[in-house]
Amino acid sequence: MPDRFSDPPFHPALLPAGLRDLLPPDAETEADAVESMMDAFAAHGYERIKPPLIEFEDGLLAGSGVGMADQTFRVMDPDTHRMMGVRADMTPQVARIATTRLGGAPRPLRLCYAGQCLRVRGSHIDPNRQIAQAGIELIGDDSVASDVEMVLVGAQALLAVGLSQVSFDLTLPRLATILLDEEGVPAKTRQALLHALDRKDVAAVAEHGGTLAKTLTVLLLTAGAAGPALEQLEAVELPPSAAALCARLADTVRALRARAPELRLTIDPLEFRGQPYHTGLCTTVYAMGQHEMLGRGGRYLSGEEPATGLTLYPDAVLRACTPMTPRPRVLVAQDAEPTAAAALRKSGYATVAALAPFDDLPAEAKRLQCSYVLRTRDIEPI
Repeated sequence: MPDRFSDPPFHPALLPAGLRDLLPPDAETEADAVESMMDAFAAHGYERIKPPLIEFEDGLLAGSGVGMADQTFRVMDPDTHRMMGVRADMTPQVARIATTRLGGAPRPLRLCYAGQCLRVRGSHIDPNRQIAQAGIELIGDDSVASDVEMVLVGAQALLAVGLSQVSFDLTLPRLATILLDEEGVPAKTRQALLHALDRKDVAAVAEHGGTLAKTLTVLLLTAGAAGPALEQLEAVELPPSAAALCARLADTVRALRARAPELRLTIDPLEFRGQPYHTGLCTTVYAMGQHEMLGRGGRYLSGEEPATGLTLYPDAVLRACTPMTPRPRVLVAQDAEPTAAAALRKSGYATVAALAPFDDLPAEAKRLQCSYVLRTRDIEPI
């Protein structure tokens, strides 16, 4: 009889919070979606790399990776007795590869990747701690053209999985801190003000903003569709460093409008959520009519080089897509023509071999979730 103070019996299907098994057909659907996005990246000249899941902490958390330190699982390497970290985000790894292994490669360097990341904790919006990523990085260029390329290639990758109704929200994560630094806002007021900006609380901004209150309120209210928001933004008087950021945003919007006038763009200049390593213009991707983020990217430093990137989240992308139809399954009798089964596979069917003769082949097909049977040369629906 178990002790009433002992732990309850462990069930082998129990997983830690934020982790889950992906079962059929969802695992295959995700893999197909990732490869479709990667094909779109490759078609635009992005070359695939595969960083390791775990590496030495000193390298993983250097440079742009330092901002991911509090989300990184750590483990002692039993071989070298050095601390290692499990990646929480792949962009810092790409930056490490670009500055070391590919340090002599021609610039701009276009790289793409896909893989799993593990984080110490999820968020209120997304409690998952294991996160799939598929993304691109363009390293060694600081032009508007590269910012535009991130958006356009991202849109093509989403179109490859059937998502055409998407919105790209352009943000300036450093704008708020630049304005507060210029004004010399004290630490206590700064925290209250940043909290108010994060919640889009105009009343609290007026309370804590001091001489900045009017400017910050106007900037908060510029959020929205790119056209009218850009007109309002360009009318705001800002210090030179902040004005330069806003000018870069305006140039990017105009270039995107010229290249893809049908693409939905929004602006939120005081939105500062994002990865800690972002330094300039950033992008967040949404599906029309939905609040879940499909991807995020932006400007950062790869070592000493300017860089920009975009990371898509396949789990969220698939939740926004029309559910994909699994490939039809055919139960193949033992005496069926092998060439007929091969032709079916080439046509997109999944063939399931019967491992014994069955008197009632359709019944066995239903049991194995097959919609067709192949007795000899032609399939039969059931």
